[in-house]
Amino acid sequence: MEVAFSNVLLTLLYIIPGFICCKTKIAKAEHLPTLSAILVYVCSPCMVVASFMEIERSLHMIGQILLFFVVSLGIQTVLTFVLYALFRKKFDNVKYRMLTVSFGLGNAGFFGIPIIKALLPGHPEVACFACVYIVGMNMLTFTIGAYCLTGDKKRMTLKKAFLNPPFISLLVALVLYAVNFADIMPGLLGGALDLLNRTTTPLCMIILGIRLASVSFKKLFTRIYVYIICACKLLIFPFACLAIVYYLPLSPVFKAAMFILGGTPCAAVMLNIAEMYDGETELAANCVLLSTLLCVFTIPVLNVVSTALFS
Repeated sequence: MEVAFSNVLLTLLYIIPGFICCKTKIAKAEHLPTLSAILVYVCSPCMVVASFMEIERSLHMIGQILLFFVVSLGIQTVLTFVLYALFRKKFDNVKYRMLTVSFGLGNAGFFGIPIIKALLPGHPEVACFACVYIVGMNMLTFTIGAYCLTGDKKRMTLKKAFLNPPFISLLVALVLYAVNFADIMPGLLGGALDLLNRTTTPLCMIILGIRLASVSFKKLFTRIYVYIICACKLLIFPFACLAIVYYLPLSPVFKAAMFILGGTPCAAVMLNIAEMYDGETELAANCVLLSTLLCVFTIPVLNVVSTALFS
């Protein structure tokens, strides 16, 4: 538990510079679209490619990664549709739409990769698991996620489900992995790629820090239903994932990775979609921020369970 707590806390500490910069007027909320664009279109692709450069080249490994993509996408889709079936008659109330979309969409990339690498050391493939997890998550985001956040079925688009940075980055990473680019990559280029990869999580947390400084603390911490949404995402969803994969003929690392990634905070892309389509941006921001802060308590619990079951 100590390792999990310290690593999650260290990741969350990156929020502080963004918070201070916003409060001291060095940075403003108006700067966030530019920072988010750098994160999504520069750092995130480097994170995906760098993750694939760290694993051994074998058909077994690539098979495991593709299997993780299929299983994780299936779980996210099924559990999201379960909540949709339960609450669709109440979708006039934004709280139920937010609960439905946030349930399966987690920050498995920017937040999840450093955490899962720390909790499952010696298994570099878990970073690739996280990368394909977010590819599936983005496919859901621009389809049922866009509909749930806006209540408008016209917002669902298959084009954006495939033509987005995570999906394209995965295709590039698979090509580079297939041609063994890690061995022929010049040292300078490889170093630059790794440097941009390492900036991904700090930049994501700095952006969240700026957002945190821009919201009302009273609204952030006093809405009971936001806590309910966070509890569903941080605890109920990962244990539902565990129930699905536990008896399947999969490796312990595979199951542990699915369990922990399922317990990552609400995905920041929820807020991006809400902003793009003039949806409930304030509620989305509250869910993302509060779940990120609360995961310092929940992820260590998940790690204890994972260690007990799969070590």
